[in-house]
Amino acid sequence: MHSMTGFGRASAATDTWHSTIEISAVNRKQAEVVVQAPRELAELEGRIRKTVLATVSRGRIQVSINLDRAQGTAATIQLDAALARAFHNAFIDLGKTVGHALLPTASDYLRQPGIIMLGNGEIDSEHAWLAIEPALKDALAALASMRESEGRHLKEDFLTRIDTLLSFTAKIADDAPGRPVRQRELLAKRLREAGLDLDPADERVAKELALFADRCDVSEELTRLDSHFAKFREYLGAAEAPGRALDFLCQEMFREFNTIGSKANDAGIAQAIVEAKTELEKIREQVQNVE
Repeated sequence: MHSMTGFGRASAATDTWHSTIEISAVNRKQAEVVVQAPRELAELEGRIRKTVLATVSRGRIQVSINLDRAQGTAATIQLDAALARAFHNAFIDLGKTVGHALLPTASDYLRQPGIIMLGNGEIDSEHAWLAIEPALKDALAALASMRESEGRHLKEDFLTRIDTLLSFTAKIADDAPGRPVRQRELLAKRLREAGLDLDPADERVAKELALFADRCDVSEELTRLDSHFAKFREYLGAAEAPGRALDFLCQEMFREFNTIGSKANDAGIAQAIVEAKTELEKIREQVQNVE
């Protein structure tokens, strides 16, 4: 089991390029890959996404790629001649407007963005990929290792909390059979207080108690909860990413506990339900981080 949060960083180099890649991941219902890279590498985004999705099935994955020329390779000066001529002509036009000649100086050209640029030259994406691919795979391996480590901690926490939920359901199972008996005593007390001296064996009393016993029976809900707990443990050990399945089981467990609470009509059971739902909410919050 893996968490959806993590971080990985790696570098690789060829004779021409040196790449450094950082990958960060946060929780998200679906898989989303965001690539931040020089625009010259836009055609590589498809390969990058495919490589990432081979390792990650859920979460928002941000891939940041920094690409530099290898040490010792020559840098280049890039000149935008058309922009330089337009800049020069603009000064001539400005001089005509103010009534005396104006020409740009060397510092004017240097201050104008885009005319003279110190750069790494053109980037051949295929050559750059030779440096990017190994760094990407190493960064993904580091990310996966961190996500797996956090996943182990989450699994231990889930198992502990499932044991706590089992203790609550055991208490409910112990208290639930006595609920009709307590209802019978309560009904007899109310009849006496109302001055209705009915025989406890009266058919109407027996019928009322039978209906109550049927309404407050929670054996089916307890059986389903036991099944959900067992399935939850099974998914924790599954090879496939269990996040969506665990989230669904949490919803089903909430539903069963709500039903028990509405049917039992008992203060002790109601308190156990409140505590169980509080524990289950903690599980559900953590499940949102599971891949």
